[in-house]
Formats: sequence, structure tokens, C-alpha cells
Amino acid sequence: MYRVFLLLLSISLTGYAQPLKIYTNTLGIEFIEVPAGSFVVGKFQPTTSQFGFLEQYRKSADDDMGLPKLKASDYEAAKELALRDARTGFEVTITKAFYIGKFEITQAQWKKIMGSNPAYFQGSAIEGNTDNFPVEGVSWKDTQLFIKKLNQLEKGKVTYRLPTEFEWEYAARAGNMGDITWNEINESAHIAQLTPQAVGMKKPNAWGLHDMLGNVWEWVDDYYNEKIFADPAPPKKAKQHVLKGSCFYGDVKNATYMTHAGGPGSGYDTGFRLVVEVSESVIGK
Repeated sequence: MYRVFLLLLSISLTGYAQPLKIYTNTLGIEFIEVPAGSFVVGKFQPTTSQFGFLEQYRKSADDDMGLPKLKASDYEAAKELALRDARTGFEVTITKAFYIGKFEITQAQWKKIMGSNPAYFQGSAIEGNTDNFPVEGVSWKDTQLFIKKLNQLEKGKVTYRLPTEFEWEYAARAGNMGDITWNEINESAHIAQLTPQAVGMKKPNAWGLHDMLGNVWEWVDDYYNEKIFADPAPPKKAKQHVLKGSCFYGDVKNATYMTHAGGPGSGYDTGFRLVVEVSESVIGK
């Protein structure tokens, strides 16, 4: 039986709270509806005010306290380098609402479909039950086998796939048009740790999605684009696919919405979440 709920979430894209639908499939995998809309990809435009902490440090550093002096020239050089790398980004429009996984696919869900568990973090590698840990150790091709089997089980009622990179980033931002703050990273991202953890332990984003940053890297459908900011159209063919969101041992430098990583492997830091294409007639059942 399919279930659908309404979830009231604050959506900064529209400026008011509106209901988002939650769809749960026959296996208990939950998906949240993401509304259509637009956002800017890859914007990086630091302003002088963002370097205030350097200026304050330069003025307050005290040799007697053993703190190094930051020269005015060092401050100006740092600012100049950052401003040189500034970019305006480009606008992307998501024309249709879509449903994306509330959580990363877990070890238990993978085992239920595939009959095996490729995860490194299980058994003697980690204490306790890891059924609700994100599955890892999966390549992009592995995700396609999982999706194929899941689609076969559904017998055409719905269709599963990986999100595109822009769908993923749009969902991760949840209406946030700016940079993620340290407080947000601390509350929502499982990073700077030795192991992943069960999904849903960290605070969700504004649209109710958990672990979009940290825990495990997530495969998306697109091929890796080395020239994404100059030519944002995803290439039709490449050697690698895109990974998003960083992982449990990542840090604040790569636990960002716009990190555009790529890889062919199946490491212990790599998992995924799904998008489901489902009609309103199925949801209404």
C-alpha cells in the first residue's frame, strides 16, 4: 500500500509555509516532494565585509601572547585572491516538482533488493546494528543495478532513478540562495568523524531532507563536467560521474551545496539516494 502525507515546512523560496507531500513506497522508502523553482549554481562573490575577521585578527594579535602578526599586505593578498576567484554563477530552473529520498539508501534497503551488503561499515568493522546506516561501497554502476531491480519489483507503477546534479543541489539548498553557514553545517552535516552513522540522526534541511551534506558522498546521474562553470550543460559522455555532498570524514571546505566532485570508484565513503517519478493517481491510492 502506498502512503502519502502532508508536511508543513517553511520554504524560503516562496516566503511562506506550504504543504509538501511525503510519498512512501511498498518497501518503506520515503520520498519528499520538492517544488519547482529556480536557483543559482556556483555563485561565489565574497565582499570586503567577509574579510573582517582577518582585519580584526591583524589588529588584535599580540606578540606577547605568542600570536603571529598578520601583516596588512597578507590581508590584502588574501582578499585579492578570493575576489579574483569570484564568479557570478548561473541560474537553473527546475520546471517540475519531483520526489527525492528523505534519507540515503540504507544497508537494510540494499540487502532487501540485492540480497547482499557491500558496505565496509558492518559486522566487526563497527559496533552495533548498521541496518539504518547508509549503504556504501557502491559504484555508479551498482546503483543502476539496484534501480533496475527496484523498478522491476514495482512493475511500472512508478520509476526510480538517481537525481540529476542540479536536482540534487536544488533539493539540498531547500530554498537557501546563499552560502551555508557554520551553524547549519554543524547541525545538519555528519562530518569530521571516523565512521558514518545511521541516517536521519542530524537535523534535516528546510524541506525535511536528511544528510544532504556529510555521512556519505552521493552519486547523481550526470557525468562529471570539468568545465561546469564555463559550460554548465552536463556532458553526454565522460569517464566519471558526479558525487555530491561530502562524507563523514569531510570538512567544511567540501561539505557545501556546490561541491562538484567526480569518481569512478566504489569506496567506503560513497552511497546514494533516489528520485521517484510517480503520478498523482498512484499517490492518491
